[in-house]
Amino acid sequence: MEESKVPDWVSTEEANEPPETVILEGSPSVTSQAPQQIFVQGHGGPGMIMPTTNAVLALVLGILGIVACSVCTALPALILANGALATTSQYPGHPDQGLAKAAQIVAWIGIGLFILMMVVYGGLFTAMVLSGA
Repeated sequence: MEESKVPDWVSTEEANEPPETVILEGSPSVTSQAPQQIFVQGHGGPGMIMPTTNAVLALVLGILGIVACSVCTALPALILANGALATTSQYPGHPDQGLAKAAQIVAWIGIGLFILMMVVYGGLFTAMVLSGA
């Protein structure tokens, strides 16, 4: 068998690294690092119309869930609050963002109170059954 020959243009030596700074005639020096980027978030301005959300309805349903200790209004409040938060997160500076976050928190509190109430009632029922009343 014939030994495979390496072409002359293939070099086994390490290639020289390019210089850190590239200097061209008549132009400023350019480095190999990426330029620093500045991100600016616009708040729309007076001409931009923000989309509407159901944050107020979610907050009202969440408060009803706390007052009535009902999961029947707290779960829809949580669903509406999550939808409102999804909408407001797409538009920085949306006026309903705080209201949607408050509705989400109130809905979770209502759900927690409902679960606590069920545990207490379950414990009372179990104690009543075990006592033989």
